[in-house]
Amino acid sequence: MKPDSALRRRIAAMPKVELHRHLEGSIRLQTLVEVARQYQIPLPGYDVETLRPYVQVTANDPHNLDSFLSKFGVLRKFYRSPDVVRRITAEVVEDAAADNVRYMELRFTPFALASQMHFPLRDVMQWVCQSAREAADRCGIVVRLIVSVNRHERVEYGFQALQAACDFRDMGVVGVDLAGRETGFPARPFCPMFIEAKQDGLGITVHAGEWQGPENVRDAIENMGADRIGHGVRVVEDSGVVRLAVERGVVFEVCPTSNLQSGVVRDVRHHPLRDLYYLKLPVTINTDDPTISNIALSDELMLAVEALGFSPSDLRKYTLAAARAAFLPPEEKAALLEALRSEFDRQEQDSQQDSTGVLASVKCE
Repeated sequence: MKPDSALRRRIAAMPKVELHRHLEGSIRLQTLVEVARQYQIPLPGYDVETLRPYVQVTANDPHNLDSFLSKFGVLRKFYRSPDVVRRITAEVVEDAAADNVRYMELRFTPFALASQMHFPLRDVMQWVCQSAREAADRCGIVVRLIVSVNRHERVEYGFQALQAACDFRDMGVVGVDLAGRETGFPARPFCPMFIEAKQDGLGITVHAGEWQGPENVRDAIENMGADRIGHGVRVVEDSGVVRLAVERGVVFEVCPTSNLQSGVVRDVRHHPLRDLYYLKLPVTINTDDPTISNIALSDELMLAVEALGFSPSDLRKYTLAAARAAFLPPEEKAALLEALRSEFDRQEQDSQQDSTGVLASVKCE
């Protein structure tokens, strides 16, 4: 977090909803150092500052896709044991709760977690699901899980992961996601499995319209049954795709800092988030990869206010929009919305009595 201000403290205290956060991009740097030492992972050094440029975007990094994705290549080396996977999962949940995230859909790529040590896929699913549930109960946050597959990896991996997603629905899995490199890797080979997942009752979210144009957003909606689009900011380039998304009620999971660091947007002041808002597209604000981008959700919301001109009342609308877009049964969604509205109302009342409006963060016991 940046230096304190009344607005920053107000945003930090707000209840939040996160729909687009990757487990693999959310690992504490100190945890990485400790894991590297324990398992003797070859690194240039074994302290946070030496490790930082290899796993986090720094001031010296170019803002482009290859530089951004290179951080994940290093991170895949750290998943050395069941305990490491469980620890990382629990800490991601704890960090979200500390930022007053009340509901989070945490996506993870089973093959990324399994590949280094050739873990069985179902074991990885079990470790993540169980650890996320235990941490959520301990920290007072609601967490659901989205299973992600990469379009630039083998299609059969996707089939296995999506089958596992269906099998683990009773342990918190609520959706599936297609991620990875858009350029040169069309989504079409994955369409049948996503349609099947939708028929099985899972929510569908697809990374599209990020590094390639709005035609990928159209493809995700029409051919994959997407309920939500990850990023999708380039949809503004085609009014026909905008109309399609509005008609279908497709929700956009926007991650401003990630878009800047990966080169999708050159200047944060020109980020299409406000355009999406004016076009009446349902929009949510998210972190994508907090560790890689060195942010929390509070930072993204602060950015929306400082750089893009949104108001704190707009942030409340975005938060409630995210809750409405959650992959939850109607009764659970209604309860989440009611809890959020009540907390927002209570904070507004408290802020009238206390000029600081500061509330305590959630603490894990």
